Amino acid sequence: MRKVAVQEGLDRVSEYLAERGYQVERIGFDAATQMRDKDYDAVVLSGMNSNFLGIHETVTRAPVIIATGMTEEMIYQQLEKRLQ
Repeated sequence: MRKVAVQEGLDRVSEYLAERGYQVERIGFDAATQMRDKDYDAVVLSGMNSNFLGIHETVTRAPVIIATGMTEEMIYQQLEKRLQ
């Protein structure tokens, strides 16, 4: 089962992904310093802060999906594509 971090406030995304077999863990902005490659296969963020305190460069090499303007299905499809 793939483990995905989903930013707080994206509850519908969390539910949608869980229904499709992903292990979902909700994270807040303060979780950036606690994240490591081994912890998550991917990260879904709201896009309010697209760099998430430097997460793109320093915290994880897991794919980061910015959910702004995307439906739950679009996010799911991006995860499926990036995690092949």
